[in-house]
Amino acid sequence: MTKASSSNNTTQIITDTSRYHQIRTQLWSEHDKVNHFPLKIPADAQQVSMAYSANQSQGNSFFQIRLKQSAEKIQKLRSHYQQIASHKYYGGDTNSHINQANGIPTTFFYTSNSGRETFPSSYEILVLKAQDQGQSGFKWNRGYSYGVAVDSTQSEIVYWAEKW
Repeated sequence: MTKASSSNNTTQIITDTSRYHQIRTQLWSEHDKVNHFPLKIPADAQQVSMAYSANQSQGNSFFQIRLKQSAEKIQKLRSHYQQIASHKYYGGDTNSHINQANGIPTTFFYTSNSGRETFPSSYEILVLKAQDQGQSGFKWNRGYSYGVAVDSTQSEIVYWAEKW
């Protein structure tokens, strides 16, 4: 069984949404892994929350933005991402996803309002890309994944990218 840990006390997590553009364009070094993120926070977005961490000493980092939009816009985004997703999960987190048959790492719910870092079952986690960059015999020791998590019932979308 593989288990990843989420954020720890020594990791600084930036949650100030006014820094979104700077993080997306300057601080997140691998721009191809955040191309699916909005260029800027949509003007009609509500209840926006963000989490960004670049743990340089461990080589781990994550970037996540969660926002609420109209039901029509969320459904359109969900349909688009369903068509290009390589994997799909309902609820859970990276630990539950990687331990499924043919599972891959995803993310924790860093932008949860409840303090729980596991997505409720109402979220559809759509993995756009994941790549193992670990050594032989150490599957997923190093790599990355990115995608979206969509809760159609709450009209929310979470854009995420992780590397470790």
